[in-house]
Amino acid sequence: MNYHLKQSMTPGSWLGLALLLVLLAAAPQAQAQLSAKEIIQKADELTRGQKSHAVMRMTVVRPSYTRTVDFKTWSLGRDYALTYITDPVRDKGQSFLKHKTEMWNWQPRIERMIKMSPSMLAQGWMGSDYSNDDLLRESSMVEDYTHELLGSQDIAGLACHKIKLVPKPDAPVVWGHILLWISKEGFMQMRGEYYDEYGELVRTEAASEVRELGGRRMPSHIEIVPADQPGHKTLIDIQSMDFAPAIDESFFSQQNMRRPQ
Repeated sequence: MNYHLKQSMTPGSWLGLALLLVLLAAAPQAQAQLSAKEIIQKADELTRGQKSHAVMRMTVVRPSYTRTVDFKTWSLGRDYALTYITDPVRDKGQSFLKHKTEMWNWQPRIERMIKMSPSMLAQGWMGSDYSNDDLLRESSMVEDYTHELLGSQDIAGLACHKIKLVPKPDAPVVWGHILLWISKEGFMQMRGEYYDEYGELVRTEAASEVRELGGRRMPSHIEIVPADQPGHKTLIDIQSMDFAPAIDESFFSQQNMRRPQ
């Protein structure tokens, strides 16, 4: 620094300069210090929480028809999840339960409880492009994959981290690898590409309509498009979300599947 400039600076200005240098040095590193796994974990925590209750509508679009399914979901950590269909009438009352390592489907029309096998996780739920694994959250984006930060890309006008997820050996997952775009501000999952074990794209997810749900800003609309079926897509609309429902482990029982209270 120039000697005369150095002599003319007061202790107060020295302090201000020091603080400015610290802020400038820290600002670009705030998110750079997060690992790819930590970014995925923050995105997962945004939508999952320790427990949650949501009201949703699913629209299944096919070349020859469109149908909607209204449903409610509850979750507690990773071990418990319950989904209850409220509409249409022909499917009303059907429910799906994850209780630790077991998964069940209650079908009221035939009054039958069906135990779901792991092989059913990749199947489309209710004839949609939304899978049983998506519904019951059997696999964990955080724990069942390794994570690699590939760079940055703008998605829907938001600066996003681009992250590659590769399943760990023996993990209970249905994908060969996944690419996710997580917003740098708010850690929202804005796009996802899901590939099979041969590296072929299976489906794409695009999120939009960010708004406040349960006190958190997050996308409320998700469009799922299979790669090899023209004219097919599934739309998920989150109508409401509560991250503090009055539920505990006892809520997630076969008895409660018939009419969640």
